Amino acid sequence: MQIVFGIDFGTTNSALSVYRNGTVEVIAVDGGDRGGELMRSVLYFNEEHEIFAGHEAIHQYVSDGAAGRFMQSIKTFLPNTSFVSTEIFGKRYTIDDLVAIILRKIKARGEAHVGRPVESVVLGRPVVFSKDAAKDAVAEQRLEKAARKAGFKNIWFQYEPVAAALAFEESLLPGEERIVFIGDFGGGTSDFSVIRVKGGAFDRSDRRSDVLSLGGVYVAGDKFDSQLMWDKVAHHFGRYARYRTMGKDDWNSIPKSIIYTLCQWHRIPLLRARKTRELIRVIKGTTDDRRAIEHLENIITDNYGFFLFQAIEKAKCELSDCNRSLIHFQDRDLFIKEEIDTGEFEALNADNFQQIADCIDEVTAKSGLLPTEMDTVFLTGGTSRIPRIRDLFADRFGSGKLEQRDAFTSVVHGLGSSVPLFV
Repeated sequence: MQIVFGIDFGTTNSALSVYRNGTVEVIAVDGGDRGGELMRSVLYFNEEHEIFAGHEAIHQYVSDGAAGRFMQSIKTFLPNTSFVSTEIFGKRYTIDDLVAIILRKIKARGEAHVGRPVESVVLGRPVVFSKDAAKDAVAEQRLEKAARKAGFKNIWFQYEPVAAALAFEESLLPGEERIVFIGDFGGGTSDFSVIRVKGGAFDRSDRRSDVLSLGGVYVAGDKFDSQLMWDKVAHHFGRYARYRTMGKDDWNSIPKSIIYTLCQWHRIPLLRARKTRELIRVIKGTTDDRRAIEHLENIITDNYGFFLFQAIEKAKCELSDCNRSLIHFQDRDLFIKEEIDTGEFEALNADNFQQIADCIDEVTAKSGLLPTEMDTVFLTGGTSRIPRIRDLFADRFGSGKLEQRDAFTSVVHGLGSSVPLFV
């Protein structure tokens, strides 16, 4: 009996499906969200050299009072050729080492479920890891290397939006055929495809002619969170603070590089560099907003960026169901209470929405079809619930064509469905 895993290693969450006896099953891999179907793609290293992943990492991180090293959004570093390795409590880890830890845990959970070792896997990948072709290739090579370190010998890749289309295909009646525009919204990338899907039994060994176009953009859930951090929260950490350099009367703004890094939750630990910490200490000595600079020092020292961005993400998600929300967060003497409504959220993210809209139009044009010739628009991923995102598709294809089922496991189910294409 042949068993193959499908793994959706995501920026925010990861998931596992099992292909065996011609059927696909999404199984629990963690003790966290959705009954364990999703595992947060995070790692935590404590000073005792123990390593935790997923829900266990978050729990241990909180229990230890954020004393160790917490890492998230690891997937975003795959195409970053300047990130070679990092040292954690005296041990050096390459990017593929870090990814392998997560994949190894998922693999172990899957093998426990099926009761035997599994050496074959279909891995999801975004259409665009990077617009730079060389960096895109590096990202895939690193992901493959991580899978091999995790114990897989037979490794295939499938584009995530194509996987979502294959999951959708299973809902069709025998003989039913549709042209589907797929929108897969993750944490790091938004990926799109136009694909011809068919219901019933047929030869699924080669689907290349059915994929009419592919495209993607590096704007997704994390980018919207970062935008809220930049516009609504960063002033609490010195975005508008000024300072004087020694012996001069001129006022200087806080370096934008510091604030940009602060607004990307997975990059905040980079601010611990000695040179950056020393600069912040100098700034605090002459700033016109000492309180904000102290907050900046605290978020770096106490490493509570994860919890702050959880509060930001919570407010963003609430705007999918109501017109007004509140970013609420408290730590030490920092008290954040920032209101935001749907109109302001859309205005702040106008450029992000435009980049997504342009990519939708590009993928549509590359398919050679008109919007009216698309039978269905299938959206997956948490960000697809944002009203403005749905409006982008409704404006182009008509609201009656929009379908949204399981926003979080469509891709991983489709990765399992991809197995017959490779083996």
